[in-house]
Amino acid sequence: MDFPLHFRCPISMELMKDPVTISTGVTYERKNIEKWFYTCKKKTCPATMQVIHSFDMTPNHTLKRLIVAWQNGKSQSNSNTYSMKHDELVALLNTIESSPFKVSSLKKVKSIVELGDHDVKDDFKKCGGVEVLVRIIQQVLIESSDFVTFRACEEALSLLIKLPIVLEEEETIKILLQPGCMKSMAIMLQRGSAEARFCTISIFQRITKSDCQWNVVIEDQGIGFFKSLMEIVSDEICSKASSCALQVLIDILEKSKKSRLKAIEAGAMCTLIEILPDSSKSKSEKIMYLIKMLCECADGRMGFIEHGLGVAAITKKILNISNVGTKIGVKILSLICNSHPTDKVLDDMLMYGAVKKLVALLHIGGSSTTKERVLKILKLHGDKWKRNPCFPSELKNYLGMESDSL
Repeated sequence: MDFPLHFRCPISMELMKDPVTISTGVTYERKNIEKWFYTCKKKTCPATMQVIHSFDMTPNHTLKRLIVAWQNGKSQSNSNTYSMKHDELVALLNTIESSPFKVSSLKKVKSIVELGDHDVKDDFKKCGGVEVLVRIIQQVLIESSDFVTFRACEEALSLLIKLPIVLEEEETIKILLQPGCMKSMAIMLQRGSAEARFCTISIFQRITKSDCQWNVVIEDQGIGFFKSLMEIVSDEICSKASSCALQVLIDILEKSKKSRLKAIEAGAMCTLIEILPDSSKSKSEKIMYLIKMLCECADGRMGFIEHGLGVAAITKKILNISNVGTKIGVKILSLICNSHPTDKVLDDMLMYGAVKKLVALLHIGGSSTTKERVLKILKLHGDKWKRNPCFPSELKNYLGMESDSL
């Protein structure tokens, strides 16, 4: 509330539009004092608590003219301020383009954008600010070993994140999808500071949520890009960056089987299995969904089998986190069991309790698709499990009873 105290209604403390004065000499906003008298049935002055005998209200034209005059002056002041900010932005962007020392100017621009309203952010875009930032980011490709260039790139990425509305525009996304910019951001994912990596992965999330044809550009990224994503996914310090990277990876792998193969080659399966056991419910669901997508490829299933702890990690989550998690877990085991699993995998399913949980799923509510997958798994491998001396007798009896239907 940056307006004068005597322009405020004593009841609402808001700027008055229709001021009226009552018999005690105090001025109020008309609708507020009428509500006080006629709706709340009060017979006192709200400010002085004097008893009111007459509810007459006199328009305070003088005060209204003062408020209007103040508002006009304020509007002119805002216009002058906007003009000054515009001139300052233009000057700073010109300095950034011409000077080799860009970081201090970028910080000043970031301060203006952070404190400014939507008009200031829009003005930054109209002044070609996004293009200036992209040129700074792309400079990393040419001078990747230069510390000053690297710091300027980090600062440019940090500034981009302060423009969420601009980042949602298709025009901005298309600029960011330029091959040079994408390669530069991939470098920042690998070598940037923790803050720069978070800013970069946040920008990638904006890109993957857009309607632009970004998947073609992502497919051209090398294995290093996916390795960097996995490093951020497994980051235990910055949970926001980790969660953001998980979502970006989901968006990418949903769109492209080629990217799934690159992720597998980058060691995604190993990383996902190792971080799954200690992950929260929501994070576990995302990780399991990623493992499921990777297991839809032969190389992914091989990676799951070769890890050794894949069955244990998935079994731990089935019936423990959510219906969604259980459904995905069964789908993963189904993909593995339907593709010539090794004896070790089948033994692990028995030893870690996967078989027991699968049988339990037949007795509880759940989707018919999930139960069909369970029955298929038991039909394929039930005989082998029943011959194992470690197989629980109650499950052996159950499978015996169900042998005809299986």
